Amino acid sequence: MLEVLSSVWWLIVVLGVLVTFHEFGHYWVARRCGVKVLRFSVGFGRPLWSRMGRDGTEYQVAALPLGGYVKLLDTREREVSPAEQPMAMDNKPPWQKILILLAGPVFNLVFAVFAFWLMFMVGIPQAKPLVGEVSGLAAEAGIPANSEIIAVEGERTAGWQHAHLALMTQALDREPTRLTVVSEDGAESEYLLELNRLPDSFKEENTLEEIGIEPWRPRIPALVGSVGEDSAAERAGIQEGDLILEIGGETVPDWAMIGPLVQQHGYAGEPLAVTVERNGAPLELSVRPTSDGSGNSGRLILGVSNAPPDEATIAAWEASRIVVRYGPLEGIPQAFHETWRLTTSTLGLLGRMITGKASVRNLSGPITIAQFANDSARLGLSNFLFFMGLISLSLGILNLLPIPVLDGGHIVFYLIEWAKGSPVSEQVQVAGQYFGLMALAALMGLAFVNDILRLFG
Repeated sequence: MLEVLSSVWWLIVVLGVLVTFHEFGHYWVARRCGVKVLRFSVGFGRPLWSRMGRDGTEYQVAALPLGGYVKLLDTREREVSPAEQPMAMDNKPPWQKILILLAGPVFNLVFAVFAFWLMFMVGIPQAKPLVGEVSGLAAEAGIPANSEIIAVEGERTAGWQHAHLALMTQALDREPTRLTVVSEDGAESEYLLELNRLPDSFKEENTLEEIGIEPWRPRIPALVGSVGEDSAAERAGIQEGDLILEIGGETVPDWAMIGPLVQQHGYAGEPLAVTVERNGAPLELSVRPTSDGSGNSGRLILGVSNAPPDEATIAAWEASRIVVRYGPLEGIPQAFHETWRLTTSTLGLLGRMITGKASVRNLSGPITIAQFANDSARLGLSNFLFFMGLISLSLGILNLLPIPVLDGGHIVFYLIEWAKGSPVSEQVQVAGQYFGLMALAALMGLAFVNDILRLFG
């Protein structure tokens, strides 16, 4: 329950800040264009708080925090006095209407640049794009194990996040891809990944696995450090100092594979064969895993924790991590570059979803956003700033889609008005609104279904 409440709280914080900034963009430009703002609302539905400002604008916070709006004076919606006629939105020239609508997404873009700038000032921790084991296409290309990817198609990779996104994009397009790699001995080489040979069944969420690249991680022996009191492991007789050799008849190569193998072979409350090494001799035990109660299905656990890694393993792990940090001036171009990189990637992914190259499973709704907001807040300020910048960009791009009811749809109407010299007919606008509502409902429904599938998956 605390996990759910925390996720909801951080969702409200993220959307509250970003929606306020977006709507302030509309408000600020509307005022500069001489349009009267009747209401500035953060959220929809019943007002929880409101007050009338000296400028004649009603400011409110509403009950449903998944959006907001700025209500402008419009002669088509109410009777307007002759003195206020010049302040009505519909009486303004098309270029001013377009500027007012563009302001919201542009402010989202500005917020993203600012968030990334702060992120680089604080320092964002990343994992070096170190390659562990290779197989499949990566092995055929000759990419050596225990090497580091420093560029994908000439674009430098600061960490696994950059490398993974670049490889996923190339894989979706089935493009042969040049990887620049530094081997263990420091030699820099270039390899050609024949991503055009990926199967039709390729799934972008499994990009590295499908290519045959396993990110490097320290190999921690499956040595039991402690056993939970009254846990499944304790009841089965597992002891501190046992080395876990097999789970369900499958070899355990290191500690990281214990969880996946328990999920693969075990059932809650049912016997699971676990072989351990004790005093130099193998010993087969029968463990009945229990559910940790998280989520709806729960994760199976044995109730053991690993022995502390040795100094060499700790040193190798620390060497695999970097903190990307820039000074105030250095950080400005880096923030713009990060904004451009993520904008082009997002637009590219949207385009690939439309053409069928990418799965619509990439769409996320409020549940997934809430979970990521909570996770990023736990990971620290720099990760939270990155998440805020990414969501701000996504909101800006979403609002520019040419769908009526969104800013982009209204901009299309005003561009037509500008071109033909008269407003689009009321019938066309009403039809567009109905279409826009249905399209938006379909997108939101699909995103919500994806959230549910992820939750139960």
